[in-house]
Amino acid sequence: MIVRETFDNGLRLLTEAMPHVRSISLGVWLARGSRHEDPAQSGISHFIEHMLFKGSTSRSAQEIAQAIDSIGGQVDAFTAKEYAGYYVKVLDAHLGAALDILSDLVLHPAFREEEIEREKKVVLEEIKMVEDTPDDLVHELFTQQFWTDHALGRPILGVPDTVSAFTPSALQMFFEQAYVAPNVIISAAGNLDHASLRGLVAESFAELPPRGGPVSWLRPEVAPRLQLRDKELEQSHICLGSAAYPQDHPDRFISYLMNTMLGGSMSSRLFQHIREERGLAYAVFSGLTAYRDTGALTVYAGCATASVERVLELVVAEMRNLAGTAVAAEELQRAKDHLKGSLMLSLENTASRMSHLARQELYFGRQADLDESLESIDCVTVEDVQRVGRDLLADGPRAVTVLGPSAGLNLSAEQLGVAVASAVE
Repeated sequence: MIVRETFDNGLRLLTEAMPHVRSISLGVWLARGSRHEDPAQSGISHFIEHMLFKGSTSRSAQEIAQAIDSIGGQVDAFTAKEYAGYYVKVLDAHLGAALDILSDLVLHPAFREEEIEREKKVVLEEIKMVEDTPDDLVHELFTQQFWTDHALGRPILGVPDTVSAFTPSALQMFFEQAYVAPNVIISAAGNLDHASLRGLVAESFAELPPRGGPVSWLRPEVAPRLQLRDKELEQSHICLGSAAYPQDHPDRFISYLMNTMLGGSMSSRLFQHIREERGLAYAVFSGLTAYRDTGALTVYAGCATASVERVLELVVAEMRNLAGTAVAAEELQRAKDHLKGSLMLSLENTASRMSHLARQELYFGRQADLDESLESIDCVTVEDVQRVGRDLLADGPRAVTVLGPSAGLNLSAEQLGVAVASAVE
């Protein structure tokens, strides 16, 4: 059973009891991410995530690690565009200790100057790793030009200039404005009792401020462009995308199914027609990214440079075909079965259930049960898919990024449905 509770200061607690297991996954989720940074702060949310593990006012970084190890726990964290998360998985007997550790590192960061300077080197190396990982880099380049001059287009890691400029006071100021009770969701799933956990949370998080700094929400506009980034590689990497729906769009399940048929599974059109039938790429797939007010449908392929033009032609042809021709009923049913199976399998452990609780709260403010989601998938029709296909896949504000040797490439923006001049970098 799922229980939701809101404290007087705005803190939200969500629990799901799973009495058949012996573990508990506990997460502290923050409804702030890289989207909420000013340009000069680029990367500060991610940097603070790192710093919370570098010591609190009462524990050193080593003591935090030893405390987690002493209860056999697994701890991790991440920063995304619109939220961040800190979570731990422990045996049910160690819930109190896990919450004490997690609340200490989230609420009482020390932001010691020597640790900040040391961690800058780590994050700068992390940024370099993206530059040396072409399939990550092409997605980063695509996002930057897809949402040009918008916070969603900036890298979560930041850039070297901004990261190098972080100071203890800048980190503390951002932390105090973001880490406040209305922005925090505590979610837990496993062998737990809600009332007992509620008491522990009320004690540990009582000092969270009830108000923080304001944030602005500016909906981004897609910048359709063909971007060629010249880089000496053995393979070229391609991202092609168009605007998609936000998280709470009423047609989101239709778009999930359409994406599954386009490139979201092994039986998808892109995988079968580009990899299996023609052998033009080892990796080719499509994916949906959704935020509060916008989204993107992106196709990725890694192929020989000589095959770039042909692969892009095939990708665009498949997108136009899905937009213009009704799918077969058996293809739609196969996509439904795949999507339902993936959804059910993804919720089989405490960590995934804990994450699901938090994300549902972040974007919908309520918990949709599994049966509701399965019903939403089952009721999608062939006509629905064609309607959404026309909306998302027909030629329009489409963007293309190609990373690799650009000499000799003859790509037409008009042919790809981009309809703007290309840029070579």
